[in-house]
Amino acid sequence: MTWATRAATAGLSALAGVAARDLLQREHTLLRNFPVVGRARYLLESIGPELRQYLVAGNNDERPFTRDQRRWVYASAKKQNNYFGFGTDIDLEFTAGYPVINHRTFGRAVPATTAQAGQETPLPGAKVLGAALGRAHAFRPQSVVNISAMSFGSLSGPAVEALNRGAALAGCLHNTGEGGLSPHHRHGGELVFQLGTAYFGCRDQHGRFDLAKLKDVVASAPVRALEIKLSQGAKPGLGGVLPAAKVSADIAATRGVPEGVDCISPSRHAEFSDPDSLLDWVELLASETGLPVGIKSAVGDMAFWHELTELMATTGRGVDFVTIDGGEGGTGAAPLIFTDSVSLPFQLGFARVYSAFARAGLHEQVTFIGGGKLGLPDNAIVAFALGCDLVNVAREAMLAIGCIQAQKCHTDTCPTGVATQNAWLTHGLDPALKSVRAATYVQTLRRDLLKVAEACGVEHPGLIDTSTVEILTGRTASRPLAEVYGYEPSWGLPSAAERERIVALMTGEAPEGGSAPPSPTAVDGPAPG
Repeated sequence: MTWATRAATAGLSALAGVAARDLLQREHTLLRNFPVVGRARYLLESIGPELRQYLVAGNNDERPFTRDQRRWVYASAKKQNNYFGFGTDIDLEFTAGYPVINHRTFGRAVPATTAQAGQETPLPGAKVLGAALGRAHAFRPQSVVNISAMSFGSLSGPAVEALNRGAALAGCLHNTGEGGLSPHHRHGGELVFQLGTAYFGCRDQHGRFDLAKLKDVVASAPVRALEIKLSQGAKPGLGGVLPAAKVSADIAATRGVPEGVDCISPSRHAEFSDPDSLLDWVELLASETGLPVGIKSAVGDMAFWHELTELMATTGRGVDFVTIDGGEGGTGAAPLIFTDSVSLPFQLGFARVYSAFARAGLHEQVTFIGGGKLGLPDNAIVAFALGCDLVNVAREAMLAIGCIQAQKCHTDTCPTGVATQNAWLTHGLDPALKSVRAATYVQTLRRDLLKVAEACGVEHPGLIDTSTVEILTGRTASRPLAEVYGYEPSWGLPSAAERERIVALMTGEAPEGGSAPPSPTAVDGPAPG
């Protein structure tokens, strides 16, 4: 018998075995009726996202991120040409809710004309984080774009390391996520330590919060602020479970939990139960560590925010920053009903919370941070106009280090090694290379934000106000952003003193860009006639 004959016989035997199994099983009607052939349906279903992503969908059809948006991130991360040719392929006139940014013919700022202008320009926050309440370690964030909370456990160790190294290169902050401060977070990037409901990394053997452990963690790494996570946009009000199989020795040591046992995150905090006790805990953390302390939350019931702002206005206690996460934000895994329908989208939720602080006279004392697809310039500009001082990027940062939007985060089979603990899949992710891409993406986003700000006549994106943006309501109509969200004229901007300071910071080191000096006639005025 020849080799080809043996191979054919083996192949036919295997097919016969599969056919027999399909005919005898009772779980799948399709396979009983169409043995072997019916399996093509399950194959196509398994690779459907990839087929649609690369072969079927248009440039703006996909979600969460369209092909154009992903291409912009990839090109930005690689410092390639991220321009687009031949005009927009979005039906602007027929897209209700589409934001339009109004540039100014004449303004204080003059944008430089070279393609890479602004790539290395520092773009610090317009407010000093923690200054209003006199925190000992108040500081001005050196970047308006920072890396959002993504835990070691949800992301792989190499992915976390790449992001942290990238944060160090870009000079931005890196939020640890609620999974604790791991060895992968210790590669030079400055940190925001997030405290979730399980107090990972600062808990005792019974799972209770341990202040001494928190102070030890803060002292051991470049932690610049503490963030209390109340909820996140993709699954507000839920806890979480990291299955036992994923609780490796590294994750167990980082979180302070037993190895190989289901790791549970409760749905509520044990240290406080209402806004009053929350503020007590905030003040305790701030006084013990000297760090600015803030909260992160999705937005649903507004009663919490009204009570919080009333207490802050009347008691002298308060949070130093508020991070608002939109319902369109991502997560490793969540029930579909929560990802699709629970908590408000970013713009609507943020505007309501900002308005509550503004009506209480607190908006100039608090640093506002936004999250939820704000790693794209157009979304970020609207966020700054609404009053954001900083924006956090999560999935966009994942794309920058190699994510292909395979949407396998919940399966532990991420093909690019970003959102998995599978050693085989993570070995291909090179933190040294990907860190440069993460940094370049952050720098390019800052560059584009600066360019838009200058086109709008101001020196910094934090100085863009609601009059600069309008929202299309149809082909022939639009509404100003302030009118859409009920903003008063002074809202959305830092205080006058902070505006003066950030202008000085942005203009003090180098002259504004321009193609050439003005002519003598323009300088001296027209000659007398």
